[in-house]
Amino acid sequence: MSDEIRRISGRAIPMPGDDIDTDRITPARFLTALTFTGMEKALFCDEREHTPDHPIDNSDYKGAKFLFVGKNFGSGSSREHAPQAIKRYGIDAIVGISFAEIFAGNSQAIGMPLMTASPEDVQRLIALTQKKPKTEYTADLESLTVSWGGESVAVEMLEERRQSFLKGNWNVVAILRSNLPRVREVAEKLPYVNNFQA
Repeated sequence: MSDEIRRISGRAIPMPGDDIDTDRITPARFLTALTFTGMEKALFCDEREHTPDHPIDNSDYKGAKFLFVGKNFGSGSSREHAPQAIKRYGIDAIVGISFAEIFAGNSQAIGMPLMTASPEDVQRLIALTQKKPKTEYTADLESLTVSWGGESVAVEMLEERRQSFLKGNWNVVAILRSNLPRVREVAEKLPYVNNFQA
């Protein structure tokens, strides 16, 4: 099993603005879904309905792998649906000024690295992408850089999260499944599991 994430390459979607919360990313009515299948349809759906030139619908950014965002992205309620919608839309990584902590944890759990950069560098990335939408970027989790065309900016990640991507142990469900015999062995020794009576 190898879930290592070291480099991500592709174009980007610029999403300027601060405090974009999870209700904007995935409106509350989608929380009744039993699975995340098709959750990408909810991504910014209310805004897209009233904004014909919304970045998500802009054909210049189609197929992008990055989302460039502002400050406090993913704030608000702790719904897992928000990062799921972004990931299922095709985004593999997000670069921003800062992220809400629960959103960051939910993103890590599905293998979507979040990287922070200075406000100046984030605005530079957003402006460049708006001007030249076909720009190809590479995020390198080892060197902690986002680079393009011979230029780069420094990014940061919590070291624990960075290492989990580099070592491929961010996917806790896959790790549990790959160690199922050991999980069962430990469970059998736990009195509150072994002696449980329905």
